[in-house]
This record gives sequence, structure tokens and C-alpha cells, in this order.
Amino acid sequence: MKKYNNLTATLALAKASFRSIMRSPSAVVFTLAFPLIFILVFGFLGGGGTRIDVGVTPGSDVNNPIMGMLKKTGMIRLVKDKSNAEFDKLLEKGNVDAMIDVHRKVNSAAYSVNVVYTSASRDKGGILKSVLNNIFYDKTLKPTVAEIKESTITGREYKTIDFILPGQLGFSLLSTGVFGTAFVFLSLRQTLVIKRFFATPVRRSSIVIGEGIARIGFALIGALFIILIGHFFFGFTLVHGALTVVNMLILATMGIIVFMGFGFIISGIAKSESMVPPISNIITLPQFLLSGTFFSIEAFPSWLQPISRALPLTYLNDAMRKVAFEGLGLWDVKFQIMILLLWGIGIYAVAVKVFKWE
Repeated sequence: MKKYNNLTATLALAKASFRSIMRSPSAVVFTLAFPLIFILVFGFLGGGGTRIDVGVTPGSDVNNPIMGMLKKTGMIRLVKDKSNAEFDKLLEKGNVDAMIDVHRKVNSAAYSVNVVYTSASRDKGGILKSVLNNIFYDKTLKPTVAEIKESTITGREYKTIDFILPGQLGFSLLSTGVFGTAFVFLSLRQTLVIKRFFATPVRRSSIVIGEGIARIGFALIGALFIILIGHFFFGFTLVHGALTVVNMLILATMGIIVFMGFGFIISGIAKSESMVPPISNIITLPQFLLSGTFFSIEAFPSWLQPISRALPLTYLNDAMRKVAFEGLGLWDVKFQIMILLLWGIGIYAVAVKVFKWE
């Protein structure tokens, strides 16, 4: 008699589960449709109102009429308290749109203004230049401003899609991991499918691993589809091409495994399918809104930022953006990976306690 092979059983369960996922409209909507809709909207419409981030060079005079006029425009945010090295990196990536250094001229009441623009943010640099020209020719300030010196450094253009796509990829992975896992295991338990499995030689671990392989495989196909659509249709930056895609898919695998832990917890505590959506939304909505999915965390109030930085999706999004746009390797984002792993350990420790087979 042929010996029972649990590996074959695991792969068979994975194949059956994958077919089931592919036939599920909700899985396709959450994994592909919603993220693509947001990418289309933000890809064509951009990120909303114009805001120009201007770095203030360390040592610059900040208490002068020029700085006061810039603040009054309402569209310019002065970024301070960073080193020259940090500002150089931000300027090169377009995370700040320009640098400004204001000093009083020797033996004069006038100021000298030195502005450095970046080619990574040409449009906003042009707006700032117009604002400064208006200030320079403002008769009420003459002769306060004696001269403006301008220069431009070369940087990689940071487009809206470079921020939005990694966030939508995280959105897709979180939705797939939480909603998909919670619904499938609760359904298998309520329909007594798991109980029937126990009448066979299949191991419990084979059931979990088989479902996990199917869900991870589907999530990675969706992630690859989103990345390729973003790159070829909207110019999403992939610094190292295929290598960057591979690194992003590895990060996506880590993310979906962590997020599936939330699904296991929900399937264990939910009494019925009607309880899954509200419990899932309690977990997913704060992360959708606060993890830098749609807007930079830096735009949030200072009291809200520590909460945002405590969420696992924040670190996945951050790692994705650094790998895609900055061209960093997985070792370079080890801090973000470590936080994800710590979240995973904590989540699965709880899941083991609350998950129910029957």
C-alpha cells in the first residue's frame, strides 16, 4: 500500500484553494480592482493641492522678512532641524523641493538669499522661483533683499505614482491577508469542511500551509500585475529594473504572511460571517488611513505621527518606497523588515491562542 504523502496533500489543498480564490469576485476586487482604481485616480489627477517643502539650511537666519513672507503664502512649508547630509539626500530625491539660506550681508541691513533647486521637482521649483521673485520686487521689502543667488542640482524626479503605488500595493496585501484568511477559515469551520479533513490522514499544518501558499501566490500575482501596470503606463520608478521587482515581491511575501496572522485571529474570535467585516475594518481602516497609504505621514499632526509609526503597514510601505525609488537592497531596509517580523511574532502568538479548528 502506498504511503500517504502530506506534501502532496498540501500542494493539492493549495491548488484547490487557489482555484477558489480566482473564482471569488471579492478577492479580485480587493486585490486588483480597488488598488488599480486608486492608482488611476492619483496617476491622472495627482496628489491634490500644491505644497512646496523648502529646506532651511542649518545656520540660516530664520527671523527675517523673507522667511516671514514665505510662510504667509500658505503653500510653502519650511523644513528645519535636519543636517546638511540629510537635506542633500532629501533634495536629490525630491522629498524637499528646494533649499534656502538667508544671511545678513556684512555691514548692511540687507539680506543675501541663496536658493538651491532640484531637477527632481522642477514644477514646484518653478513656483518657488516665482514666489521669490515677487518677494524680491516687493517695494515694501526694498532694500531688505539685496540679492538672490540660485542654482540647481540634478536629482531623480519623484512622481506622484512613486508614492501612491507602494501604498496601494500595501493596501492590496493587507486586504487579501486579513479579509481573505478570516472568511475562508471561518467558512471552512462552519461548513464542517475542516471536520471532514480530520477524517483523513492530512495534517492540520498541511491545511494551514496549503491555504497560505494559495493566498500568497494570488497576492504575489496581484502585486506583480500592479507593479507592471504602474511602471509601463504611469512611469513608476524601478531603479534596478527586474532586481527591484524581485525585492518588492520578497517584501510583499513578508507582508502578506504577517497580515494573514490578523485573519487567523479574526476567524478565531468571530462567531459568524457577519462579524468578520466589522472586526476586520477595526484592524485595516486605521492602517489604510494612517500608514502613509494615501498621504505622507509627515503631513499628519505631530501627535498622530507616533501612532502611524507603530503600525505594520507603515513599515511595509516605507520599505517598498525605499527599494523602488531609492534603489536600496533588502539589507538596507533591515529595520523595516525587523519591525514587520516583530509584528508577525506577536500576531501569530495571539493567533495560536484564539484560532479554533471546530
